[in-house]
Amino acid sequence: MRCPPTLIPSPATTFPPIETRSDKRFILNSSRTSKQGTLINVGKDSEEYKALTGTLTMEAGDMEAIGLAEGQRALVKTEFGEAEFTCQAGKVPEGMIFIPYGPPTCLLMGGDTDGTGMPTSKGWEVEVVPL
Repeated sequence: MRCPPTLIPSPATTFPPIETRSDKRFILNSSRTSKQGTLINVGKDSEEYKALTGTLTMEAGDMEAIGLAEGQRALVKTEFGEAEFTCQAGKVPEGMIFIPYGPPTCLLMGGDTDGTGMPTSKGWEVEVVPL
């Protein structure tokens, strides 16, 4: 499920739990980070860029609730695809995950651009499965 563009929540928003955390479903928000901007000079094939775009940030309580430890790998699934990420706890609202936009997140998005020319990268309902 995607939020309509006008309903994309701000980072300060606290999300209500989606049923229970045992169902491992969260709202994914993905965008480019300032760190990605500085790494563009190094290149998207650099290990640092790959590590950045391969990291999922989640609220610590959500990680604990689904049995994820800091640095553990997790599989994120949408209706369009799936990708693996390294997990870290961070300042993210409960019920939401953040992943910097990059090749792994592109595997999770459909081809619909809502007329913008770029696939929708925010508001996806995803399943997070600890590996």
